Amino acid sequence: MTLFQLLMLGASAYFAYKVYEHIQTLEDPKEDEQYNTAQTQRTADAFSTFSAEDLIEKADDAYANDDKEKALAFLYEANEKDENNEEILFKIAYILQQSGDSDEALKYYKDALTLDKRNEIIHNAIASLYRSKGEFNSALTHLKASLSIDDENPVTYYNFGNLHVDMDNIEEAKEMYQKALELDPAFSQAKEELEKLDTPKIGMSGENSRDI
Repeated sequence: MTLFQLLMLGASAYFAYKVYEHIQTLEDPKEDEQYNTAQTQRTADAFSTFSAEDLIEKADDAYANDDKEKALAFLYEANEKDENNEEILFKIAYILQQSGDSDEALKYYKDALTLDKRNEIIHNAIASLYRSKGEFNSALTHLKASLSIDDENPVTYYNFGNLHVDMDNIEEAKEMYQKALELDPAFSQAKEELEKLDTPKIGMSGENSRDI
């Protein structure tokens, strides 16, 4: 699998993928110090002289160094400077989701999708978030939308498989994992999940039970 596909497995990889692209580090210690804590406010007097593009790069760098609060501060300011940028909105949503704030993350994902309705990555991210919240019908809607945009993305089929497992639709889950492997034979996660469903687990009573 590609790095992009692997990162998508965590709910959305668009942001994480950008992190690992070539990052041009901007030197400005004073500006960096301003963002060392999450107390930075999105007000005019807190704004730096950096452009939205520069702030995105700084956010990528901060996230790569596992500083989510600092990355969010950069992205919030970037969003104030460029309100109609789906990349910024998506990255904010991604970090919020990773930080456990799923409701706020969903809001930003939806804002991003409003700007780019045919973005399969955003649809996958929203579907994964809905699945984690147990809102399976909403997750299903977004996975179907993703497939309508690109029906050859193995990650979408993998996410579909995960959803079917959660819905206890085991045969449908197997079909989705198999489809993901047809499109990408090196998709190790899909292979592992399929093997779990195909391999019976011996329960305490000695009967076979499914290992999910």
